[in-house]
Amino acid sequence: MAELKEARVPDIGDDKDVPVIEVLVKPGDTVSKDQGLVTLESDKATMEVPAPFDGVVREVKVKVGDELSEGSVVALIEPAAEAADKPSAKAEAKPAQKTEEKPESRAEAAPEAKPEPKSEPEPKSGPVQPSTPAMNAGNPHSPPVTFDAEALMPGKVPHASPAVRLFARELGVDLGQVSGSARGGRISKEDVQAYVKSVMAGGGAARTGGGGGGLDLIPWPKVDFAKFGEVERKPLSRIQKLSGANLARNWAMIPHVTQFEDADITEMEAFRKRLGEENKDTKVTPLVFLIKAAVAGLKKFPAFNASLDGDELVLKQYFNIGIAVDTPDGLVVPVIRDADRKGLLDLARELGEISAKARDKKLSSADMQGGCFSISSLGGIGGTAFTPIINAPEVAILGVSRSAMKPVWNGKEFAPRLMLPLSLSYDHRVIDGAAAARFTSYLSQVLGDLRRLLL
Repeated sequence: MAELKEARVPDIGDDKDVPVIEVLVKPGDTVSKDQGLVTLESDKATMEVPAPFDGVVREVKVKVGDELSEGSVVALIEPAAEAADKPSAKAEAKPAQKTEEKPESRAEAAPEAKPEPKSEPEPKSGPVQPSTPAMNAGNPHSPPVTFDAEALMPGKVPHASPAVRLFARELGVDLGQVSGSARGGRISKEDVQAYVKSVMAGGGAARTGGGGGGLDLIPWPKVDFAKFGEVERKPLSRIQKLSGANLARNWAMIPHVTQFEDADITEMEAFRKRLGEENKDTKVTPLVFLIKAAVAGLKKFPAFNASLDGDELVLKQYFNIGIAVDTPDGLVVPVIRDADRKGLLDLARELGEISAKARDKKLSSADMQGGCFSISSLGGIGGTAFTPIINAPEVAILGVSRSAMKPVWNGKEFAPRLMLPLSLSYDHRVIDGAAAARFTSYLSQVLGDLRRLLL
């Protein structure tokens, strides 16, 4: 019997217990190096576990629904050289294939592959029933969430995964009222169910302290849309559900203010076109100049390169820029690391590579971590201004709209200039309006005269 080698999950950043959503190979399959074996989907990204070498898959160690971490064994592979010397390789693989694809295995895997339900859990998973009066949309309000300043500091936010937060929201549960039983006080789905059970036993939904400090919102409206015409229901993608939960949290918990500014990029655009003509193998977009300008702004105004951590402000000495990328499954924000150490052409090449990875669902969790400041550019689509939502734990995000030729007074006459609209959303707990105005003004100056980047 030839020696079989293990294919393991590579470095996937800080993620642990990432679920398998697709098994791409079966015993007997011939794989090449870097070919995907299984697909994992974390809270932040979808990624494939690649084959570490050429060979023949002899055994698949996981199934859909299993949770893997770095170092977990995915499959046993016979290296190509040894498999080639073994003429009966496929014949030996058949019994394993039958075992892998027996009806019982498929029946177990199928429920795991379905999209997460939007309604409450089935009775067998806990004490909560979909028709429970306390949870029914037409009955008492969901528990209000207290928005006092102390509770909104990042160090005081309940410790729970996005999936648990989504589950709690569906049941109208304030996680601030739930005690976590998992390691480090982390709140689990079972903790939420136990809390709901205790509330029901007490005769109604719990409310936060008196004084009207909570939002105390009325239930979300329930509408039978089909009464008004033909409809089609389409489940949200996992990325949409997770990003939606993060955006809702960030919008609710961060006091957003947006500062607007126009930058004269007439000379910058002329230089960009010349640079593109000289380097036809590299696509140079205006975004690379925005990255360099943002880095310069973060260096000049350190508060924008910071994060809140409890009662402390963490000032970062590195410059990683997140770039919002629109994909068919939703918005993702991969990170370009050490942007201060890279030239325009280097940034252009990396930006093209990471954008392609995002669209092809090849981003790893590590590609999405460590950002200091984000840029969301809608210039290729249109618009004149918008209010981007801050990507916590960052404290600011720059929105970019489509540039337009406008008449600008130069002291003697109106001259046509190419103006780029900028929209800076910032966390007012960390940054005040004057600092935001100075930051956007500085960005405008740098984009208007790139020589300032040399200062």
